[in-house]
Amino acid sequence: MDRRELIKTIAVLTGAAFVGGELFLSGCKEAKEPLFSTGDIAFLDEVAETIIPRTNTPGAKDAAVGKFIGFYAAGCYDNGQQQMLKQGITHLNDASKKEFKTGFVQLSAEQKQSLLTIIDKQARNQHTPSHYFTLMKQLTLLGFFTSEAGATQVLRFLPVPGTYEGCIDYNGETAWS
Repeated sequence: MDRRELIKTIAVLTGAAFVGGELFLSGCKEAKEPLFSTGDIAFLDEVAETIIPRTNTPGAKDAAVGKFIGFYAAGCYDNGQQQMLKQGITHLNDASKKEFKTGFVQLSAEQKQSLLTIIDKQARNQHTPSHYFTLMKQLTLLGFFTSEAGATQVLRFLPVPGTYEGCIDYNGETAWS
């Protein structure tokens, strides 16, 4: 018996050909549909931009925080947290329609700020472990300050660090990236 025949026979007898084939082909399965639609991402960008607006430094939209929130939530959050975020979009839009008779995206910057301030107070006063707006805020901050725009244009950035100085007085300047 030649070597190739022996390997084929062993593979068939042990089932390795079938198991190995399934494992090999598992990487070829179709990708799941995205957790958030492009409309959801645009909505999350609006929320993030209200939390970190553009001033003389970039805002959350400049850092594509909505896209980051969608990507991070899909990859790192469990189903319960993912659903909380998705339902949060609906709840936030419903609150906007109740308060201002229009959707959140159509509100002025002042109205958006006012609504998010109210919802933030509700989230802090709620006695449950997490709230959709708390997740949105956390992901906005994480997405923005780990983006290139947030790390290099908002935080102090020094590409080649100097010497270590353990005790430096704080004089109110921005944090280092």
